[in-house]
Amino acid sequence: MKYFVLILSVLFISCNQNKTEEENSTCEKPKADFEMYEASEMATLMEQMYVHNKQLREKIIKKDSLGEMPKYFLKISEATMTKGKDRDDFFNTKSGFFLKTQSEVYNSKNTKESFNTMVDACISCHEVKCGGPIARIKTLYIK
Repeated sequence: MKYFVLILSVLFISCNQNKTEEENSTCEKPKADFEMYEASEMATLMEQMYVHNKQLREKIIKKDSLGEMPKYFLKISEATMTKGKDRDDFFNTKSGFFLKTQSEVYNSKNTKESFNTMVDACISCHEVKCGGPIARIKTLYIK
């Protein structure tokens, strides 16, 4: 009786292994390879500008010295756009206005108001071009 149970167990295990191998061989292979997202120059630049402005916001709140506007902000007029996005007249106008409002933050007597105007400039472009980051941009406002 022991041998009978042992033989049945071996047969059962081997059948399950064969079935699993057959099922694996008939599985569909993925149709396309997974592609890692690579941020465009513009997306990377805007991320850097966001981080800088978050730090700038804290300096304004603490009434610390602001220093100067980073030169890399000027790359907004030449950075490669995200795939599917166009550098059109609207973008060129809005990015020029953004640079103007950003530089005014460093030269203004009312830095809080100037900073919030700069945030408005960001949002006014993103409302048309790429709405995804608007909620995040709004966190920059100084109340």
